[in-house]
Amino acid sequence: MPPSPTGPSTNPTVFETLDRVRSHQFHPLNEKTFTADRDLGVEGIADLDDDDWSVRLLAVRDLIRAGGDAVSEIARGLRDDDVQVRYVCATALGVLGVDDAVDDLQEVARNDPSPLARSQAAVALGHIGAERSLATLRDRHDEDSSKDVRHQIEVAIDRIEKGENATDELRAVYRNLDPETFGRLKPGDAAPDFSLPDTEGETWQLSEAQADGEWVVLIWVFADWCPVCHREFDELIDLRAELEAANVTVATVECHDRYRGRVMVGEEFEPDYWFAEESFQEAYTDRIWWPHLLDRAGAVGATYGVDPMAFSVHAEYINRPATVVIDPEGEVRFAYFGTYWGDRPSVEETLDMVRTEDFDFEHPERRHPNDD
Repeated sequence: MPPSPTGPSTNPTVFETLDRVRSHQFHPLNEKTFTADRDLGVEGIADLDDDDWSVRLLAVRDLIRAGGDAVSEIARGLRDDDVQVRYVCATALGVLGVDDAVDDLQEVARNDPSPLARSQAAVALGHIGAERSLATLRDRHDEDSSKDVRHQIEVAIDRIEKGENATDELRAVYRNLDPETFGRLKPGDAAPDFSLPDTEGETWQLSEAQADGEWVVLIWVFADWCPVCHREFDELIDLRAELEAANVTVATVECHDRYRGRVMVGEEFEPDYWFAEESFQEAYTDRIWWPHLLDRAGAVGATYGVDPMAFSVHAEYINRPATVVIDPEGEVRFAYFGTYWGDRPSVEETLDMVRTEDFDFEHPERRHPNDD
């Protein structure tokens, strides 16, 4: 764990927070804006003990806590030489909903050399609900060289037009993040109880899902731009009867707020996906039968070991791919944390493990720290 505050009452200065980020050796980004393992030279991070994610997450937390009079200092971080500093500053300004930062964020969206920073500036403008940035965003949607940035701009435009700003709930979860609660589950552990809202505004609680003596499968997905995640949704739809027959309750979990989660399940609008051959909304939105949970700031993911903000994929930091299986007694029987964006068992493979209670699985392309 990096040197950082350990409790909710500790408030480092903006300078101290950004200096933590500058002094940390992050895994690099490749030309596609995917995280690349610094030792292996491949996409992903093989070392499950890597702490890049917690440095980012806690930096955003500390900047959000600073807020108020520190906003101008956070905004100056948008011009820092370090892209990770620019990223966490843009993230914090968006979650805080700082209207005074709109001009600076527009400048990043127009001219920053990194797709990661341009992307996050667009996300932040969407969080702020900056109507005066719509012309800039539309221009950049036509002109930006990165499809990933264009996607985030498209989502931001829709968000602004609908007035779906960052919520107080999102800010509160960030402010209350406590690294003392961070950990990683392993088989044999008791699964920590939690409750999260779903995209319909209903609260889902783990202990209630277990009350009927069912197995529970938790699948942390990335975001709406993830073709693997959409394929898993297809599997869940196709395997509904088999899962129910095996006494399995499933919940997918996304480390975003309500608007972004609703984009994932097709309840807001359908972006122009570069990987889709057909409309997801037409193919399955009305057939999603399981709860899609909103893990704001990745707070539950951090307690389970999912490492929110671990990987940059499509110019957005997201959690490790993860599948956790909990038996009817509340014991973790399977806890799989991926080493790159495609590293996780399929839904069918997970169902087979539950049926047989044989949880010996490793993805054939899993990264290992000692790989050449």
